[in-house]
Amino acid sequence: MGIVRTGPLLMLAAIFVTAALTVPVFLTTTNLTNLGFQASIVICLALGQLVVMVTRGIDLSVGSVVALSGVTGSLVADGSLSGGLPVVATIVLTGAAVGLVNGVVFVKGRIPHPFVVTLATFTIARGIALLLANGDPNTGMPHLVQELGAGTVGGFPIPMILVAVLAAITFVLLQRTQWGRWIYAIGASAEAARRTGIPVGRLLISAYVVCGVAAGFCGLIVAGRTNAGSPTAGNLYELDAIAAVIIGGASFAGGRGTVMNAVVGALMISVIRNSMDLMSIQAFWQLVVIGVIIVIAVEFDVLRGYLEDRTRVLRARGTL
Repeated sequence: MGIVRTGPLLMLAAIFVTAALTVPVFLTTTNLTNLGFQASIVICLALGQLVVMVTRGIDLSVGSVVALSGVTGSLVADGSLSGGLPVVATIVLTGAAVGLVNGVVFVKGRIPHPFVVTLATFTIARGIALLLANGDPNTGMPHLVQELGAGTVGGFPIPMILVAVLAAITFVLLQRTQWGRWIYAIGASAEAARRTGIPVGRLLISAYVVCGVAAGFCGLIVAGRTNAGSPTAGNLYELDAIAAVIIGGASFAGGRGTVMNAVVGALMISVIRNSMDLMSIQAFWQLVVIGVIIVIAVEFDVLRGYLEDRTRVLRARGTL
């Protein structure tokens, strides 16, 4: 079982070594810095996706939220290089607002599964972003936003520092608070959690708000990196986030998953994409590869569940 639990970290090590051996420029300072920028986006979304998947949910809207938050931030900035804090607040609060809509509609509307709700907001948020921006990127973000998205400190990408803080906050929320324990309890059995007095509805709403905030932060990074609010940003980002969380050991069945492994899964996706870019593999083939990775990750999830169930049976029988 130790190998099963450390599987994601071992896979990341194997992928990293393979990339270092097969791609000559992979370990250069320039590429590692670029990899840090790329990974920060996936990690940021994976952290939010982890929270909702622990509750046995999913959020398909995060990629569109990246676009919408960037566009709203650019409209507030209106080409000005000052007033960075209001822009940052607008971007993050846009993500929180969409997350709140997802949670409230899912819970209060008694929708059978969040897939339906977040699929709807996936298209709605993208449509609103296109309408607000008239289909074109709105360039010119404040210096603060540009630094948060594309700056470095001693050669280290500032976005990685930002997501490290987010990861630490998410870890504390999930592992060191009653809120986190209740979130895992809901994922294990929402009905059992409800019978013990846990406010399931409010916690589910809060989980989607957290996911929206993470998507808003990702929108901040993307807007700062591109110096624009683009209505086409974040396209298919939700797939990378879901793949990262599943590869990291979370389950669609809920109740399982850790921040560390979600980060490891996001790093795996980022290293694979970075390596394919360096090898000049067409973007079309990259989509195929990521799709195959998702299928393999789901199969690993099934295998992991089987091994865990088998281990519990053997321990109950006293044969292990």
